[in-house]
Amino acid sequence: MTPVLLSMLLFFGWSKADRPKVGDPAPEFEAQATGGKTIRLSDLRGQWVVLYFYPKSFTPGCTAEACTLRDAYEQIQSLDAIILGVSLDNLETQERFKAKYKLPFDLISDDDKKIARAYGVLGIGGLYARRVTFLIDPEGRIAHIFEEVDPARHDHEVYEMLKKLQATAKS
Repeated sequence: MTPVLLSMLLFFGWSKADRPKVGDPAPEFEAQATGGKTIRLSDLRGQWVVLYFYPKSFTPGCTAEACTLRDAYEQIQSLDAIILGVSLDNLETQERFKAKYKLPFDLISDDDKKIARAYGVLGIGGLYARRVTFLIDPEGRIAHIFEEVDPARHDHEVYEMLKKLQATAKS
C-alpha cells in the first residue's frame, strides 16, 4: 500500500467495501463495557445480537437512537436478542450516557477504534463511528446490516427485521 493511499484511508476512514457482508462471520472482539463488564462476542453465541454503532454520546441523534432502543428493549429482548451500543467515547462517558438516559443495555467503549475498524464503520478522519447497525445471528454470522439509520425509528426497524429473520430461519 502506498503512503498516499494509506494516508487517505486514515484521514477519510474505511469504506463500505471494508465492512463484513451479510453471511460473513461477525468480527470477534473483546471490549470494556458499562458496569465493569468485559464483552466478548463469542460469549454471546446462541442468541441474537443487535450491535449498533453511533457517532457520539449525548448528541441529539445518538440520544434519540439510544432512547428508542431503550423503549423497545423488552420487545427486542423477547426475540432472544441483546442490544450493544458502540461508540469511540471513553468508558466514563459511556457510563454517564447510560445512567442519564436509563439505558437497560450495555455500551461499549471503542476508544482504541479496533471494533469500528473491524466492522468498517470508522468515520471521516477516524474521529467517530458511523451510524450502522449489525444484526448477528446465534451462530455468530451477520444476518443484516442497517446502513441508513433513522434514529427516531430504528427500534421499529430492528424489531421487524429480527422477526423476519427469525421466521425465515425457522422455515
